[in-house]
Amino acid sequence: MGVIDATISVCLTHHFLIAMPAMADPSFSRSLTYICEHNEQGALGIIVNRPIDMDIATLFERVDVPFEAAARESSIGAMPVYFGGPVQTDRGFVLHRPAGHWQSTLTVKDDIGLTSTRDILLGMGATGIPSQILVTLGYAGWSAGQLEWELSQNAWLTVGADPQILFELPPEERLPAAMQLLGVDFTNLSEVAGHA
Repeated sequence: MGVIDATISVCLTHHFLIAMPAMADPSFSRSLTYICEHNEQGALGIIVNRPIDMDIATLFERVDVPFEAAARESSIGAMPVYFGGPVQTDRGFVLHRPAGHWQSTLTVKDDIGLTSTRDILLGMGATGIPSQILVTLGYAGWSAGQLEWELSQNAWLTVGADPQILFELPPEERLPAAMQLLGVDFTNLSEVAGHA
């Protein structure tokens, strides 16, 4: 009997990672992470359901980005900033729709982009656009093969992402909504999952 290659080639870009209840890492306990990039070098994502005690207007003030009248008329100033993950927590990342044309944007899928350059903040501060945004401090990163190994250990459930969950639902509703995409209720999820 031959050896079966256990490595599965799957791309999880534009997918949600749902932390299993037994997740020991406090950074990811009860988290919903949106995967922005996944390839043979590793994976990058942002946690989308962990608002911190700061709104976007306060962040702009702290990083000396002007908040013009047009932006103040939009609702972006009152939006929360999120804990995006344990890597580079002093650096901001903007998940946005449409992707637009910024200095350094990773196009995730179709019209969704992830930008980490100051020009998007200046644009948002001047015009309030893009208005479909999620601003984080930090991100989640996995080295080559690490995410695949964690999946094999039942650390995560995965499901294709829905932009409506990212941009239209309040943070506390995002994890339950992602679970509903799988047809699972988080409260009924077992602490231990078995291998099929």
